[in-house]
Amino acid sequence: MPPLTPRPPWADVRAVVFDVGETLVDETRTWVQAAHEVGVAPSVLLAVLGALTERDEPHHRVWQMLGVEPPTTPSEIRADDLYPDALPTLGALRAAGYVVAVAGNQPARAEHQLRAAGVEADLVATSARWGVAKPSREFFARVVTDLGLPAADVLYVGDRLDNDVLPARAAGLRTAFVRRGPWGYVHARRPEAALADVRVDSLRELAALVLGVL
Repeated sequence: MPPLTPRPPWADVRAVVFDVGETLVDETRTWVQAAHEVGVAPSVLLAVLGALTERDEPHHRVWQMLGVEPPTTPSEIRADDLYPDALPTLGALRAAGYVVAVAGNQPARAEHQLRAAGVEADLVATSARWGVAKPSREFFARVVTDLGLPAADVLYVGDRLDNDVLPARAAGLRTAFVRRGPWGYVHARRPEAALADVRVDSLRELAALVLGVL
């Protein structure tokens, strides 16, 4: 008798929850706009941001490092900020019967902006509205409470180990690590990346694994 094929880690998943920044949303335009507002070359701002990412320092320290006041224009998520594979992946998972949610560290206005950008999900939530933020265990407890599912039935997808994969895993959720954005590329080189149940370079690749289609 041939050996049994191991069940993939997403076999019993019933809900897929997505982080926002650099998972669904490409934040390049936001950072470039902020650089122009504070009078710094975008290449300089992005270089400093990369250095902070490598050192695991909070990204908001970028303004202190540059010696400028933070921008005052509120950030905005637009339809053209979404990664090209974001909406197709959400749609394919929902069509296949998965509960799909979006939950990340964002201001409350991001919920409306994501919906207006075309995001269709069973739940869209932000840390600002919930009053708890990643990487706290309470954030991921709120995820599973609002979905009404056991933690082990939920796959959390994010681009960071510190904010997404490791705390979600500690809270009992399944995890998917997507290598894109500054944190994605830096964190992909770390041994802890192997702790994610799924490791992909795009949401299209994630959908292919979960749904078994290309």
